[in-house]
Amino acid sequence: MERQRYIVRLSPEERQELENLVKKGKSSAFKIRHAQILLHSDANRECLSVEAIATMLHCNKNTVVEVRKRLVEKGFAAALERKKRSAPPTPRLFDGEAEARLIALACSTPPEGRVRWTLQLLADRVVELNIVPHCTANTIHEVLKKTCLLPPFTRILGYPTGRERRFCSGDGRCARYLSTSL
Repeated sequence: MERQRYIVRLSPEERQELENLVKKGKSSAFKIRHAQILLHSDANRECLSVEAIATMLHCNKNTVVEVRKRLVEKGFAAALERKKRSAPPTPRLFDGEAEARLIALACSTPPEGRVRWTLQLLADRVVELNIVPHCTANTIHEVLKKTCLLPPFTRILGYPTGRERRFCSGDGRCARYLSTSL
């Protein structure tokens, strides 16, 4: 399969901007490399092959092709930036509905024989109720942390609230609950 050739033609203003970017060296490394790729790909001046540019700049051939493609298809500014992701690398486990069901579960009465919900109990129950296919206590913690329910919610999970944080003495023994105003 042969790659489609993208012919790069830079205006004098664009070429000057790229040369200034490379000469100053104050931008990020990828932006300087993209500028160098475009300068060496200009059909109005000496246009090097993809392989020659990749070897000279110590990058992959696909990088050269993608930068050229982005210039032709999306414009000058997009060619200097990194490619934007269309989707996150891993999909979110808890969407809005699952998050709401988790919060409702955490605010409900704990299971029989328990005084309060723990993160592990919540993780197990969320999987048991088929809210999400798999879950860990750390995931539950992150979801509840992002919901801004921590001050009233921490008491339900057994964490001390802001005024009830424990302070330890130098020997590691607890110095009892102290007010945060101290």
